[in-house]
Amino acid sequence: MLKNVFRSMFHVSIFVLLVFVLLLTPSCKKSTGESSSEQTKQQSSNNTRKEAEQTNEASVQLIPLDIKLPKPMFVGTPQNIRVPNLEKPLGRPRPPFLAPVGTENVALGKRVTGSDEEPIIGEIEMITDGDKEGADGSYVELGPFLQHVTIDLEAKYDIYAIVLWHFHKQARVYFDVVIQVADDPDFVTNVRTLFNNDHDNSSGLGIGSDMHYVETAEGKLIDAKGVRARYVRLCSNGNSSNDLNHYIEVGVFGKPAK
Repeated sequence: MLKNVFRSMFHVSIFVLLVFVLLLTPSCKKSTGESSSEQTKQQSSNNTRKEAEQTNEASVQLIPLDIKLPKPMFVGTPQNIRVPNLEKPLGRPRPPFLAPVGTENVALGKRVTGSDEEPIIGEIEMITDGDKEGADGSYVELGPFLQHVTIDLEAKYDIYAIVLWHFHKQARVYFDVVIQVADDPDFVTNVRTLFNNDHDNSSGLGIGSDMHYVETAEGKLIDAKGVRARYVRLCSNGNSSNDLNHYIEVGVFGKPAK
């Protein structure tokens, strides 16, 4: 009698367990289905966003940057400059640089400050006055060794290119040329380096991998790749002729940040 009771209870327990499993299984499937559905929706959303970004990029019209060049002061390729890590001259005009429509020199007439508050020759404001000529009276001469100048664009811009002319009355190479951008005048916030040919960190701004170059009337064009910033700082540490630092003009080509 007792054995039959235990057997009945065992059968009831098995039955209850089977019912529980049957009830639980659809719930799990439903949950899995909902999870899969959410993943599909998320993936679809990501794909839509990527497609929109690609469409926006494709819709940006690029045109050659209009850079007015000064009259060349010397002709030919210099032969007597012995500087390590020196890039070879192209031997032809620089290829056109493409930038979005509406890109312009946003540094023109903007305020400039520098580490040398009393230049030996010229006024520091001449660096953004639009005069790119290499003759006497068109350049600023700063003191020896490491010096820097900072341009305040007065607002944030998407910067596509920076073009600088140190000195092109004669062929020279300037050392420790470092170009940085930042969100504050003290270069503490969001500092990014766009160019650095300081191969031994003598400027204290890090070791750079960019090459030295000979100054010409074309100036040096730096691809800024649309970096967003308000302040632009340029450093140098003498040149292949003397320990002084010179600037004729700096152009910052960009568009207002949106």
